[in-house]
Amino acid sequence: MSRTDLAASFAAVEGLGVAGARPMLSGGAAPSGGFASFVRSGSVVEMKALSGTNDAAGGYAVPREIDAAINATLASISPIRAIANVVKVGSAGYRKLVTSGGTPSGWSGETDGRPETATPTFNEIAPPMGELYANPAASQAMLDDANFDVEEWLAGEIATEFARAEGAAFVSGNGMNRPKGFLSGAVAVTGDATRAFGTLQYLPTGAAGAFSTNPEERLIDLVQSLRAPYRQGASFVMNSATLARIRKFKTSDGQFLWSPSLAAGQPATLLGYPVVEAEDMPDIAANSLSIAFGNFRAGYLIAERTETQILRDPYSNKPFVHFYATKRVGGAVSNSEAIKLLRFSAS
Repeated sequence: MSRTDLAASFAAVEGLGVAGARPMLSGGAAPSGGFASFVRSGSVVEMKALSGTNDAAGGYAVPREIDAAINATLASISPIRAIANVVKVGSAGYRKLVTSGGTPSGWSGETDGRPETATPTFNEIAPPMGELYANPAASQAMLDDANFDVEEWLAGEIATEFARAEGAAFVSGNGMNRPKGFLSGAVAVTGDATRAFGTLQYLPTGAAGAFSTNPEERLIDLVQSLRAPYRQGASFVMNSATLARIRKFKTSDGQFLWSPSLAAGQPATLLGYPVVEAEDMPDIAANSLSIAFGNFRAGYLIAERTETQILRDPYSNKPFVHFYATKRVGGAVSNSEAIKLLRFSAS
């Protein structure tokens, strides 16, 4: 058959698909454009596969009419990214230099000698990086038959899980193929003048697992331990359980330390500084570092390689379609003078 005859035969077949040739089944219209078109038309370490053969794994969504909007329990996502210094990097070998010590100066008379002064000390910061990944699967029948947008839902689930995982790592990650959290490094009770670079200062509450008498004084000491240049833009970080206790504290004249927000979009304050609720912060316990105060934009560095990458793989595990998502991100304390910790210990 010639090329012309072959083209004509295909044209005849395509002509059967003209409007009105057969009725459209209910729910047969598929989303068009962007990510939805990519995942429906065009893989698998199997975490859990979505399939119409199992009710809990997706079958509930296929055989009957349901609400197209699926409600989900809300996950607690750490807000550390919102207050830290986030940089986009071109490789995993990102480095940052931080100077400490400043450049000393001196006084002299008109004809006195000018001896050499000291120079700043350079410190290299290399945030540990790791790769977040997810690889959920859905059967092609599930993608075709479900009356809600499975692909968009999976993309949202992946984004939420990535945010939860990286948020926990920014607080307490061990630095092994993941960011190193600001609570995972060395801590000491010594001040900025004598403490080694990279070691965070903590202030004890005076009692193991609790506030001592006059807890408001401990909080004031924590604020004042941060030097004035860093207090501009500083905030408290704690979880909701710790915050519930602090919100009940009063001064000697009966005034609450906590000041609720007076306008939409404005954070509540503690001693005049905003409070950030991060559920990844530890609960109050003996020797716990449950409260942080500092300028996190100056003190904590987040380095991310690129945005989340998603690969649609319908070939590796037919009839399932895998959605392989990856994101490379790192983090570390960049300036240990900019973050202070309150430890619930006697000393």
